[in-house]
Amino acid sequence: MIHNKIPVFVLAAAVLIISVFPFTGCHRVANKTSSIEAVSLINEAIDARDNERLEYLADSLGKAGKLSKGESNYWQGYAHYQMGERELAEYFWQEAIRVTENSTDPNDLVYYAKSASYLTSQLCRYAEYASALHTALPIITRLEKIQCDTTSDYTNLLIFAGCSKTYFDKEAPTASEMLERAYQMHIDNIQQKGSKAAYRDAVAGIINVAYIWIYVKGYEEGMVWTERLGGLVREYMELYPDDQSYIDKQWARYKIFSAISLEGVGRHGEAEMAYQEYLQTSFSKTLEGLTNASDYFTVAQQWDQAVSSYRSIMEYLQKELNIYSLDNIQRYLLKKYRAHQMLDQQDSINHTARQICEVLDSAILNNRRLDASELHSIHVRDMEIVEAEARSARQRQIYTTLLVLFLIIAFSIYIVFRRRADRKLRKAHEALKEAYDQLEETTTIKERMESELRIARDIQMSMVPCMFPIYPGLDMCASMMPAREVGGDLYGYLLSGHMLYFAVGDVSGKGVPASLFMAQATRLFQTLAKQGMSPAEICTRINDALSGEDNEGNMFVTMFLGLLDLETGHLSYCNAGHNPPILGGGENGGDFIQMLPNAPIGVLPGLEFLGEEIESIKGRPLFVYTDGLNEAENPAHEQFGDDRLLSFLRNCSFESARQVIESITADVEKHRDGADPNDDLTMMCLDIKNI
Repeated sequence: MIHNKIPVFVLAAAVLIISVFPFTGCHRVANKTSSIEAVSLINEAIDARDNERLEYLADSLGKAGKLSKGESNYWQGYAHYQMGERELAEYFWQEAIRVTENSTDPNDLVYYAKSASYLTSQLCRYAEYASALHTALPIITRLEKIQCDTTSDYTNLLIFAGCSKTYFDKEAPTASEMLERAYQMHIDNIQQKGSKAAYRDAVAGIINVAYIWIYVKGYEEGMVWTERLGGLVREYMELYPDDQSYIDKQWARYKIFSAISLEGVGRHGEAEMAYQEYLQTSFSKTLEGLTNASDYFTVAQQWDQAVSSYRSIMEYLQKELNIYSLDNIQRYLLKKYRAHQMLDQQDSINHTARQICEVLDSAILNNRRLDASELHSIHVRDMEIVEAEARSARQRQIYTTLLVLFLIIAFSIYIVFRRRADRKLRKAHEALKEAYDQLEETTTIKERMESELRIARDIQMSMVPCMFPIYPGLDMCASMMPAREVGGDLYGYLLSGHMLYFAVGDVSGKGVPASLFMAQATRLFQTLAKQGMSPAEICTRINDALSGEDNEGNMFVTMFLGLLDLETGHLSYCNAGHNPPILGGGENGGDFIQMLPNAPIGVLPGLEFLGEEIESIKGRPLFVYTDGLNEAENPAHEQFGDDRLLSFLRNCSFESARQVIESITADVEKHRDGADPNDDLTMMCLDIKNI
């Protein structure tokens, strides 16, 4: 009987296994066919400029497995980018990079590079050059390592990384090398293909480079890249003379960039000629064209013309827009206000100021609504991914359970089943006992770790001073409140005679890694301050020590570092990417200090930091803080904000530095309304009185 039953079971198992394989094979064939159909549908939506349909197709086809995860996320990001939804576009491109960063599949690598290219382009567009640099550099390195460094997307990444480095340091040799290499790759691509796409890719890339040089006032280099742009546009005009709309736009850009660069180097007559040629283009009549013209007038200091240009821009915007955005207020209204200031047109200054006040509130509310909508969409997307993974896990569990049941039914008899059950029961009992022992051990380890973290916190807090220098007329106080057991904020001071060094910093990230980085920065500050260096020299030396290959975690620290002469009140300082401090007194009773845009410490090796000075701050309290203050959130995720901070300090009765810090701490706690702190919070207040 036994010999008769086994073949029956084997046959049944074989039937089950064979019945599974045809479905798998058909599924693979269908996927291959559907992938071609999916690409066709995507292309149709792109050609029709139907971005809502493109987003829907990319999402649904990705869920159906007809597009890869990287491809699906890339096209969703592209669709949201075309619809002006910045947050969602960046979210999907970051997701595309995440799901493809370890893949070696050629299709995945294509969308890995494309997503990185669009993401860094978006970051550069909004002047987030530090983020663009941190995004682009590791991806460039990986593409070079796997020899995928010949595509247009790789070339674009070189350009955006080079432009970002140029923003922080015009003299950086690595930036120039990247930009020159990208330019040569574009030229090689044109020589190989000679197509419209090759020329357009090159023109778009060189426009970015010329623009960044003009933006950082490197007009000599700006002229070099502008002439390269002009040469390419001329070649394009000869090869494709019928493409008039594109030619007009790029020729206009070449002429206005020429006008700005020539004006910047003092060649006024040639600049005016280039500007007059620019006015002959249709592009000069568009909103972007009017804006470019106003930039030229600003460099040329032709304020009457600038005012007239901004007036035309305002008329254009009022016709085309129902509501101002924060971007439009910054790009147009504030520049218009400055032009009126330069002409000392008080009535126009007041009118523009009132206009800014009238539209600012609605622009902020509209921006918040857009952000909230995009964040909600991101949350919904995340929940869909979680639910899909949960469904997939349940299906795998069901299939596994069915197979186990089938094997148990086929192979088991009553006695064997009974013995197996007994063995399982004994094993379960042993496993339970082992689990209990492990739980007990884990609890002990957790308690030890918590104890060690408390000790680490005590050590860290001992590194920042709790006593402050005693000097005639000086009132100084500071506090630090980590969001976790240990944090990444820092403050410190060094009194040498009548010279007081002081620093406040914020390390990227939180927890133990940030605290270790904080300890390094604190030690370096104390060591270099004792050598009598200037604040800018200290920042430069700390940057040299903390950046480069040894900084494997790509950590950085923002820092405000000052040197105060307690006799004269003279303040020398260097701001390394930190929040602008608030200086009390003055006409408004207190304002943010306007400062140079130094990069954070640790971002790029070899940077030379720039210092600034204020003649005297005697009788004017100085308040320095980290972003754990202005970005403190309540349960509704509303931030404390710069405006509230400035208003509080302007209306605060200054009894002592300690009283100011304690009052602000109480106001922040009131604003949080029970919410956990989302970041470390550090404050320093000092005042040197006239004696």
